[in-house]
Amino acid sequence: MPRSPSGWTMAVFGVLAAGLGVVGLIAPDALLTLMGFTPVADSRRAEGDHTTVFVTASSMAALNMGVYYVLAALADWKAFFRWTVPFRLLTCAVFTLAVIGGRAPSGFLGVGLWEGIGALVTGATLRYEQRGARAQGAQAGPVT
Repeated sequence: MPRSPSGWTMAVFGVLAAGLGVVGLIAPDALLTLMGFTPVADSRRAEGDHTTVFVTASSMAALNMGVYYVLAALADWKAFFRWTVPFRLLTCAVFTLAVIGGRAPSGFLGVGLWEGIGALVTGATLRYEQRGARAQGAQAGPVT
């Protein structure tokens, strides 16, 4: 089990990412629908349409990332938690801009918001823990 509140934020995000990765590997059309894309039957795909390859690669990456997050949470690897915050915010920005720019359907905005909200919760929790550690250090007084 995670040993800190920030570890829990990472574990929850990791389990969700891994779960969605598994869904994409097993039922890619279900994942596409969840993200706001309209699945196309394989028999109707145009020559050179590599949607299923992209979904497979993205789903495997999500599964791997989810496992990394869970393992980092179990190790309470706070440096890793901190590293994820700016990159998850960047992912939020890129995905949001893809929707605004017409490169992705509006349902895809949920993916960006999921990343952004998760990053903010992890970042806020890390800050809370850091303040609590400072307060405990101040109460302990100087070491003699």
